[in-house]
Amino acid sequence: MSPPEDDSYLDSYISTIGVDFKIRTVEQDGKTIKLQIWDTAGQERFRTITSSYYRGAHGIIVVYDVTDQESFNNVKQWLNEIDRYASENVNKLLVGNKSDLSDKKVVSSETAKAFADEIGIPFMETSAKNASNVEQAFMAMAAEIKNRMASQPANSARPATVQIRGQPVNQKAGCCSS
Repeated sequence: MSPPEDDSYLDSYISTIGVDFKIRTVEQDGKTIKLQIWDTAGQERFRTITSSYYRGAHGIIVVYDVTDQESFNNVKQWLNEIDRYASENVNKLLVGNKSDLSDKKVVSSETAKAFADEIGIPFMETSAKNASNVEQAFMAMAAEIKNRMASQPANSARPATVQIRGQPVNQKAGCCSS
């Protein structure tokens, strides 16, 4: 699922191999927000590559295929990876993609919503094919990040510092001192 750039969709979409990167600038509440979107390939074989991209992320959208039960089953593992490698209060959003394929749907909206509620993250369904809710998913994530960042104290973004103060050392006179 990529953010819509020119309202185009390719029926012959090729799965991401490794990492795909896009930059998108959005306007929200009079503020300009720059989104760096890293599509890190949900395939199992790229798990070791993708975990390094979690560090420093402010928000992560986990996308599964509503027509593929195994894809949904893997969500829990991906969320465990995020909890392991991402910052503690990273924003998360669960997205079920391919909602346009209702006749092939195997993961119900109710099941996914109940799971998302259980772990305390927002949920929505999208269709990259007809651009349903794709823009809304990115805007919702941007809003969540903006709200979290606005509620943090200004100095919380800086790393903690440790001050080291030396204490004078009293030395006893040795054999060579006067």
